[in-house]
Amino acid sequence: MLPREVLRRVREIQVRTGRQVADVLAGQYVSVFKGRGIEFDEVRPYVPGDDVRSIDWNVTARSGEPFVKRYVEDRQLTVMVMADVSASQDFGTGQRSKRDATAELSALLAFSATLNDDKIGLALFHGAIEQYIPARKGQKHSLRVIREVLAHGNVQTSTETKRRRWLPFGRRRGWWRTGRQATNIAGAMQFLMSVTSRKTICFVVSDFLDDDFLPAMQSANRKHDVIAVLVTDPKEIELPSVGLMNLKDPETGRTTQYDTSSAAFRRTFTERSQTRIDELQRTFGRSGIDFIHIDAQSDVVEPLVKFFRMRKRRMRR
Repeated sequence: MLPREVLRRVREIQVRTGRQVADVLAGQYVSVFKGRGIEFDEVRPYVPGDDVRSIDWNVTARSGEPFVKRYVEDRQLTVMVMADVSASQDFGTGQRSKRDATAELSALLAFSATLNDDKIGLALFHGAIEQYIPARKGQKHSLRVIREVLAHGNVQTSTETKRRRWLPFGRRRGWWRTGRQATNIAGAMQFLMSVTSRKTICFVVSDFLDDDFLPAMQSANRKHDVIAVLVTDPKEIELPSVGLMNLKDPETGRTTQYDTSSAAFRRTFTERSQTRIDELQRTFGRSGIDFIHIDAQSDVVEPLVKFFRMRKRRMRR
């Protein structure tokens, strides 16, 4: 049974994002994401006026009558949201946490997919795969995707151990930690490759506080359309001047004290944080992976629309 608070937030997101999808995103989504193109449907008898280039000569030779191949346009897409639910995603200094922003982004993508009769799926990961929902169509399914992102951590599933066996990982940073105390983006990409045979539009939503994930994302991007979505909180980039502050890493549990009254410290902190974001964008760009930056305390729609417009311009070249 889901907590009442989770259900209330799901409803709020449904109302808010549903209007945004209808008013802003629907046309943008359709214009930048294409189906797999023309696919073979059937062989039928030749009718005068058919293009002779479509004749199936093998069937014609066997039957003694002319037959043509019929093709249809396959527009249906499969969209997969790979959402990081590690402990660092719970951080938030305003009205919502990074996980709340992830849920709203997931809602925008899910409702856009539903409006276009596409499939939407979800994988929640941290140091392992926490939950996997195969891609399906329909508004009811879209609401489930949103609900699972929000409800994570509030509702424990009896199949948690089984799910974690889906995503093994070796000795790397954080290998001794389990569950939400670690982040394994590379493992999540390996999982994606193991469960999807059809080309998928994959949004990897994370704060990317992890190491050595780029080769796995590059490999997945060769088969799928991988889009990296970085979610940050403003206080992760610019600290306030409040004197001594204890900062705790939610994934390692390590606490360090800093003097935020020092202008030099705050400046260095901001420079390093911004450098990390810029380097992520450059690295993904060199790898052919699109990049979106979401501020957890700001509008989620604007960066998504900006991304759609960028894709549209690139398609016209």
